[in-house]
Amino acid sequence: MEDTKGRVCVTGGTGFIGSWIIKRLLEDGYSVTTTVRSKPEHKKDVSFFTDLPGASRRLQILKADLREPESFKEAIEGCIGVFHVATPVDFEEGEPEEIVTQRSIDGALGILKACLTSKTVKRVIYTSSAFAVNYSAKEEEVKDESSWTDVDSLRTSKPFGWSYAVSKTLTEKAVLEYGQQNGLDVVTVLPSIVVGSFICPKLPGSVGSALYFLLSKKDPFAYLQLPMVHVDDVARAHVFLLEHPKPRGRYNCSSCLATVEKPLEIVSAKFPELQIPTIDSLRERASLKVSDLSSKKLTDAGFEFKYGLEEMLVDAIGCCKEKGYL
Repeated sequence: MEDTKGRVCVTGGTGFIGSWIIKRLLEDGYSVTTTVRSKPEHKKDVSFFTDLPGASRRLQILKADLREPESFKEAIEGCIGVFHVATPVDFEEGEPEEIVTQRSIDGALGILKACLTSKTVKRVIYTSSAFAVNYSAKEEEVKDESSWTDVDSLRTSKPFGWSYAVSKTLTEKAVLEYGQQNGLDVVTVLPSIVVGSFICPKLPGSVGSALYFLLSKKDPFAYLQLPMVHVDDVARAHVFLLEHPKPRGRYNCSSCLATVEKPLEIVSAKFPELQIPTIDSLRERASLKVSDLSSKKLTDAGFEFKYGLEEMLVDAIGCCKEKGYL
């Protein structure tokens, strides 16, 4: 019997994290329904995950859009769990922040309502972001789940990516509150910068930021210090929290704090053919120093990270070379 573990739904399946969660779920014996946004102007190529082992028998692809929350109802019917990964991403600020944030909240709450009425969904895992923690008012070297991004401060200072950070923060608060008020089991996962190989054809923004010293002369996330995590660990953490008997609230998901010297050292040793800038030249153009993210709550629950910084970078660079980005 193929459907040994039951059916789950993954929204935003064509993205970096969503596609990797699907890969992991199929490997673990789940049947998966995923949603993709319908774009009338072109047909979306989804062959990159329909080619995954088990996909032909246990992966169903449906169309849905956060602008129409009711469109997720069919995908959620009969599922035991839902991974809500889809999110509006607008780093170029093409739309007002309030519109993007409201779309994110309305879409998420619409999905939660469909979960509640389905009578089959036992738990919802919402993919939040370290952006919902990083901009807290607390000046701490290491931030845990008690830290929340200060939305009012962001709306005033408007650093790069502020609109996305506001959207993720307020959406996460809304889904947790809805779960508490309606007796729905809702858990959130907050990954730091996600690195590693990617199934989707497009270069993920987080991989580009982690490898900014190779891929871009100018990057708003040019970092001196940045917490990172392997994409497979992020996917595994999502499945772990679905299967955990009693998870509660928020869970940071980050395995290491990378200062830029270490990635340069690893890349120069593993890929001597690549042109790598000097540390001094990077210090001249990089200024971003992000606090570390504590994953103690996740590891105390029994989760184990499998990958270190070297594996993240080697996997990411190998994939970038394979797909023509390097």
